[in-house]
Amino acid sequence: MTYVISNLSPARSLRQQRRLQSLQELNARNPTHMKAAQIAQRDRLHATVSAAIEARILGGELKIGDKLESESAIAKEFGVSTRAVREAIQTLETKGLVQRRHGDRTTVVREDVGEFLDALAVTVRQRLASDPAYLEEMMAARRMIETEVLEMLCASPEPIALPVTEALDRMRHARDDGDFAAFVDADAAFHLALVHSTKNRILSIIYDNFATLIGEVIQLTSRVPTKSLDAAYDEHAEIYECLRRRDEVGAKALMRAQIDNSARYLRIAIDKAHKEESGNA
Repeated sequence: MTYVISNLSPARSLRQQRRLQSLQELNARNPTHMKAAQIAQRDRLHATVSAAIEARILGGELKIGDKLESESAIAKEFGVSTRAVREAIQTLETKGLVQRRHGDRTTVVREDVGEFLDALAVTVRQRLASDPAYLEEMMAARRMIETEVLEMLCASPEPIALPVTEALDRMRHARDDGDFAAFVDADAAFHLALVHSTKNRILSIIYDNFATLIGEVIQLTSRVPTKSLDAAYDEHAEIYECLRRRDEVGAKALMRAQIDNSARYLRIAIDKAHKEESGNA
């Protein structure tokens, strides 16, 4: 004979039985209440499943082209119904992370973030062509990114990355040679190297996709108004020195001033272009 020892006191067991009986009576009298509770429970279950699979995709555990397990296998893994799994997959498909095909298992189709940002850069270029005000907004975004980059680098114990030093050296040589084009290239490389030296991959991808556009802006603003290569080099050398001393406040102030000046020069260039267009009309 098997004896079952209950941990519940008779009074507590009786209270639970009465609570269960009351709930059953409520559901019997009000089927809508029972249905709402079931829906809420299913929503929680499918949200848990979709969040777990999404984390695997974004974390690289599931790669583009990989097949998800069958609905029944996923249901067994998470201890849910296949209906909850189907709703979870539908959520992932809405987010563009997976694709369902009839007669085949669900496939991971998430596009690489770099490809997404490539398309975003094209969109920004199209907007810039139709509305020059976007250029000024881009300069504001650039200021936010690059000042944050300096904050990260000043807080890091790592020495200044070699590509940053090399870009500054190239600027110095271009200044000495009076080579404007080479100076502009080195200028853009200096800012790009600062971003890359944070070793923040997402930040680098974002900046890479707009680097060409930022380089074009640097080239344009370096000519309007005319600023000597000596003055332009000194600005970058001062930022470099502040960074070497881990002077976050000084480095950020210099970077903000430099980009704000570029934004002002950009407005002059845009106004000049508008006047020329009006004169030719």
